[in-house]
Amino acid sequence: MEELVPSPSESLSPQTLASFRSLIINPSTPQSKISSIFETLTRSLQLTPDSLVLNLLSELASRHSNLSHLVFDSVRSHSLLSSESTRLAAESLDALASISNTEPTLSSAIDELDDRLFVSLCFGPSVSVRSWLLRNAERFRISPYVLLTLFLGFTKDPYPYVRKIALDGLVGVSKSGMIEDRSMINGCYCRAIELLGDMEDQVRSAAIRAVSAWGLILVASNPETKLYWSDDLFVKLCSMGRDMSMEVRVEAFNALGKINVVSEDILLQTLSKRVLAITKEKRSLGQCPAEQFEILASNVAGVLVHGLEDEFYEVRKSACHSLCTLTIISAEFAGEALNLLMDVLNDDSMFVRLEALETMLHMATYGHLKVQGTHMHMFLGTLLDSNTLIRSATRRILKLVKLPNIELFRLSFDSLIENLEKHPQDEADIFSVLFHTGCNHGKFVVSTINEASEEIDQASEGKLGFDSTRVAALLVLAISAPLSHGEHFCSIPPRIFSYAVTLLGRISRALTDIMDQNALLAYLSQCSISTTFSATELNIRRGEPCLPVANIEIPNDSSNEINGSTRTSLQQEKDGASELQSWTMREPLELAAPLGGSQVEVHDEVMKPINLILAKVKDIWSSIHSGFTNEVLRTLRNFKEELATFTSDSVGTIGAVAFTLQYLQVIKQLAKVWEHFLPAKKLCSSGLGELDLVLGKLDMRLRELRSTFTGLSKEQELQILELVLLTCTLRLCKVEICCHFATLKKLSTTVSRVESILKSATIEPTIFISEVGKLLCLNETSSSEASCNPFMFKELLKHFSLSQFVLCGRLDQIKAELTIPDNDSENPLPFVSRLPVGIPCDITLHNTSNENKLWLKMSMDDESTQFVFLDLNLYGSSDKVRKFTYVVPFYKTPNAISFTLRVCIGVECLFEDVLSVKKYGGPERELTYLCQEKEVHLSMISAH
Repeated sequence: MEELVPSPSESLSPQTLASFRSLIINPSTPQSKISSIFETLTRSLQLTPDSLVLNLLSELASRHSNLSHLVFDSVRSHSLLSSESTRLAAESLDALASISNTEPTLSSAIDELDDRLFVSLCFGPSVSVRSWLLRNAERFRISPYVLLTLFLGFTKDPYPYVRKIALDGLVGVSKSGMIEDRSMINGCYCRAIELLGDMEDQVRSAAIRAVSAWGLILVASNPETKLYWSDDLFVKLCSMGRDMSMEVRVEAFNALGKINVVSEDILLQTLSKRVLAITKEKRSLGQCPAEQFEILASNVAGVLVHGLEDEFYEVRKSACHSLCTLTIISAEFAGEALNLLMDVLNDDSMFVRLEALETMLHMATYGHLKVQGTHMHMFLGTLLDSNTLIRSATRRILKLVKLPNIELFRLSFDSLIENLEKHPQDEADIFSVLFHTGCNHGKFVVSTINEASEEIDQASEGKLGFDSTRVAALLVLAISAPLSHGEHFCSIPPRIFSYAVTLLGRISRALTDIMDQNALLAYLSQCSISTTFSATELNIRRGEPCLPVANIEIPNDSSNEINGSTRTSLQQEKDGASELQSWTMREPLELAAPLGGSQVEVHDEVMKPINLILAKVKDIWSSIHSGFTNEVLRTLRNFKEELATFTSDSVGTIGAVAFTLQYLQVIKQLAKVWEHFLPAKKLCSSGLGELDLVLGKLDMRLRELRSTFTGLSKEQELQILELVLLTCTLRLCKVEICCHFATLKKLSTTVSRVESILKSATIEPTIFISEVGKLLCLNETSSSEASCNPFMFKELLKHFSLSQFVLCGRLDQIKAELTIPDNDSENPLPFVSRLPVGIPCDITLHNTSNENKLWLKMSMDDESTQFVFLDLNLYGSSDKVRKFTYVVPFYKTPNAISFTLRVCIGVECLFEDVLSVKKYGGPERELTYLCQEKEVHLSMISAH
């Protein structure tokens, strides 16, 4: 905490306090003397509380842990609770937080501090105390909803520094993942937007950060409104791109770079200073009056151009960085932006040039870098830049870029040679680029080498020597050809490979990320003795074993693992020799695909990153187990945002993405539940109710996984059932939670299903499943009291570990779409009180079968609920999509002028136990709802 002006102490002089400190920090001071100092300081604090005394007590606790608890209690009773000064109370809070940081056993004591005390101190007269408390609020573990209320309130504080801290606090709350109420999220977003017009630069910068944080949460909260909120957020941030403050403009472009979904016409508008016709036609900026539309359009028009041309290099760098994400959204936008980025390569600032190249590398990684002839001279000129980082970034791009013709290929080759001649220290990296470029452009390599073969032969006869920079580069280019995708490389003379052996050391240093020197020698030796070398003989296309080369692997130079252009090398050990199995470069292999093969490729392309995310989910189990809930929630939100970028509509992909999102929801609720079972967790009086609520959400999410997806394998079903067993076990661990016998019954039913799967498939049960089964067998032979012993079930938790979920094959999601045509609050349906009324429903069902039991639920309140069974046999065969209109009778019309009915569709969970009491003549088991509730507005017919 920064120094606050202390009041002079009446009982202890500054000289005395200084002597006390020297004794405290001296490790040789006897413990009796330290105890005496503690008593003196405590007595002084009790009589005349003073900040200097507080600081000494805090230091004493940090250096003498045996007194930490005594110091903590003394400060809390004699300074914090009894002080009438907000400044001294804040200093006391600071001391308590510092002591608890050095003594972990006191962390629970900080939790017990009353939120009301913190709030009352925030409303004290001292501005410095208020700002310090708000800035350090996370140290005192205040309830997120209390913090949210405080921060929202102080965004209206008259002091700009307090407003700025309050906005930064809102950003911190958004990262905690604890606020899920959509109206509260929207409120935070709208309040931050209001402060974009604040008079103070620092407040506007903080407002941009808050708008971005809460706006992105709104974008991710509902897939149906994702594009609307994303466009709204984008336009709001664009309006700050021409702010008078340089810092504000930097924040605006940084925030723009975090948005990954925007309408294409809005994106294109940012590159044009005049309002485009497509913007006027599509009206993506919203249906608003013409005057307001012109304002919005002018805010967006050319904002990125202005950013790249800004007078401050910090703004230009930030604008370049924002293009990293935005160029991935639209290929057309990426092409237009590339023209601007090429001009940026002439920027005076090295930082801006480097950022422009990093953006191009990002574009190349995602296949959006379409280099034209007009770009190449400007781009290749950076290979001669005096800065090493600039040259290196350009070469990394050349490794990935796909050149459209041989002229550009040779221009790139000549530029790399010029780079090598001017900067010989770059040789290893340049050779690596030549090798990768050759693998990507096999035809161009063959043509170039055949034309230069005489030059290479002359070098072999000693006329030029292999020390020639150009000849060495040609040899590196030549040896890459056998690893390209075509059959054209058989025309390269085998002697070329023998020439390359003379440069073995230099080449091997360049290819250390691909193969070691022994592997390179074996590879060159094999190629130099074969005169009829072809891809067919190498069996590269069929993925069969080929050359006896060890440890050859071309890595993906992209830093992003989710890349459709994947390079793979598989190796098998046979008779002690490694054999290269498959080599895939920037173009897809020409496999003889079955019917629908392109869909399978797209499906596999998306499945790989999805399974990568699921593998990372398994890795965060240790964080859940250790209680780092906030970090886990942030990580899960990042995974969710990553999944939102998968837009493929290929067969099975939509279902896989939906399943993964639902699985992430399960892990999220599990993390929240597990927090209640940690040893250090002490629940307040409302904690048990909160645990029951979160367990209910976890049950619901697992029901949705089991009942709304088809195509799950036995292994996948078993993993879901293990999570069901874990949920039951968690319920049975708590004595206070009721319904033990219902939970035991569900546990028994689930174990029976697990045993059935284990018998039908050759799958080994996990230790947790085995232990649950053993305990259940033991309980069946014991008394009912013993069967509910929570300690026995708590022991089971030690055996649980989250298994990695792997998706393979096709998954389909069972879902429904429900609309009530021509109905809203202004066009209600007519009804007569106490008489049935027909509700016309347009229903679309996806991936349902006639075995599914679907129900339409209609409710006015908790008691006035009616269920109607949907007989799927009446609506066609088991098609993937079924559309029909059904007029549903509602019998419980009230004696009222108007009322609103909530309608939704649910599927009966056939794996659940039959309910003891049917719901109003409705389903026998629990329902999982397939769509969001729709409101139906009805109005009584007027008597004439």
